Formats: sequence, structure tokens, C-alpha cells
Amino acid sequence: MTRGPVLLGEMVRLRPIEARDADRMWESLQDPESNRLTGTTATFTRDQIDEWSATISDRDGRYDWAITAGAVRDGQLVSDEMIGEIVLNDLDEDARSANLRLALLPNYRGRGYGREAIFEVLRFAFEGATDVEGVRHEGPHLHRVSLDVLSINPRARMLYESLGFREEGRLRDVYRDGDGWADATVMSILEDEFRAGLGAP
Repeated sequence: MTRGPVLLGEMVRLRPIEARDADRMWESLQDPESNRLTGTTATFTRDQIDEWSATISDRDGRYDWAITAGAVRDGQLVSDEMIGEIVLNDLDEDARSANLRLALLPNYRGRGYGREAIFEVLRFAFEGATDVEGVRHEGPHLHRVSLDVLSINPRARMLYESLGFREEGRLRDVYRDGDGWADATVMSILEDEFRAGLGAP
């Protein structure tokens, strides 16, 4: 797998995660609410995060992008600082399927960045994309993209539904939530469903 192309939306610019993103990756893992809503329970050392950031974009079976606000003014990139990450992983070339994962830093949630990032990644996954330099990238030509969303995160579920994801089933009590448990709803979108709603995000 080669690293993914740079993708550009109206509000976001998606670029492969790089070593320089380690500080932001580390910061995101220090957010208890984000960890709770995504079911993240693993702990990592700073060295592990440094190594991950430096190498993840070149690993097989996945695409990892840093979400940046990426505003361009007068032909110049104003900011390229990571505000979140979006990932296509568990790629299965035979089944033409993959899993999607999104995480935004706290100050950037609820502002439309996640919605546009998901849309651009789905477009790349299903149809390919033309990068910021006008180069065409065919993408993985997927048929299905899935995700799971915790029952304690209804806001994320509404976002996914608004982009065309449909519920497939529920995994009961699959994540710990403090002293209790949380279900995970499995959702997916198929290539023809994405194309039918292409006017989004």
C-alpha cells in the first residue's frame, strides 16, 4: 500500500500522517472524553506515538490522513497543523471493503470538519480522487466501508447517518464505560449508496 494522496475539501485538507504530527497525536490520546466515546482503552508511550506517526502512512492495508484546517489564501497554505485523523484500515482487496475511523481534537468537533473529511475519504475509497496538484489517484475501488459507533455517542451516529451510513447490527456490551458497558452499532455504506447521495457533504 502506498501512502494516500493529499485530498482537499472546502474546509479541510487531508494529508498523510507524518512524524511532525506526533505532538498532536499524543495530545489527542490525553483527552478522556475522546477515549471514552471511541472505546479507546489501550495506553501508549510517547516513543510509541513518535514511531507510529513516522511510519503509519507507509504501512500496508490502510490509509492514514491528518485532518488539517488547510485554508489556502492567495495560493498559499495558511495552516497545515493536524486537527484530527481519519483512517481507512482493515482493507480487504478481495471483498473490496474497509473500516473507517475518525478522531478530532476537542476544539474542532461539531464544526463540520469531520463531515467533510469523511466525505472526501469516501469519495477516494469508492471513486478515486484528483489531488491538489491535479494528479488522478484511482483509490482502492471499495464496495463497502464500515464503522462502529458506541451507544454513548449519539452525535457521531447522527453524523454517520446523515452521510448515508446504515445500521447493520449491534454488539451488546462490547465496550467498558466506567463501571458500566456500552453497545456498539455496526454501520456501513455501499458504493451505490454513496453515489446516490453524492451531493453531500
